[in-house]
Amino acid sequence: MYNRQAAVQYANTWWNSNNPAYPVFDVDCTNYISQCLRAGGAPMRGYPRRDKGWWIGGGTWSFSWSTSHGLRWYLDTSTVGLQATKVANASDLQLGDVISYDFQGDGRFDHTTIVTGFNGREPLVNAHTASSRQRDWRYTSSPAYLDETSYIFFHIKDSFT
Repeated sequence: MYNRQAAVQYANTWWNSNNPAYPVFDVDCTNYISQCLRAGGAPMRGYPRRDKGWWIGGGTWSFSWSTSHGLRWYLDTSTVGLQATKVANASDLQLGDVISYDFQGDGRFDHTTIVTGFNGREPLVNAHTASSRQRDWRYTSSPAYLDETSYIFFHIKDSFT
C-alpha cells in the first residue's frame, strides 16, 4: 500500500536539505520526488537497467529515478510496481500525488513536484532544485514558468501489483 502520509512526512522533512543516504544532483527535483515516493512504500524494480523500471542501488539509478522526463513516462506507462493514473485537474489530486511540468510546452518535461497540502481544493507542492515547501502548484512565480507551461497530474495508485 502507498502510505501517502509517510511520503508527505518525508517531503516535509527533507524539502530544504538532502538526505545523506542518497546522491544529490544539480537538478535534484526528481531524485527528491523519487525519495518521497520510496518513503511512501513505492516498490523499486528494473535494476540494473537504467532505461527500465524505477530504482536506485549499487551506486547507480534508473533514468526514471533521476530525470523529470523519465519519471513522467514511467508513471504514464508502468503496469507493475509503482503505478499512477492521470487525472484531468489539479483539484483531483491527493496528498502524495505527483505533478510533472513542461515549462516550455515542447513535450519535454523539466520539473517534478509532490502534493503536500491544499489551499482549499488547490494543491500545494514541495520540490527540490530550487527548494520549495507548500508552494502553489502552478509555479507562476518561478523564473522557469512560461505561458506555454503544461502539466500532467499523476494520482499514485494506492496498491502495488
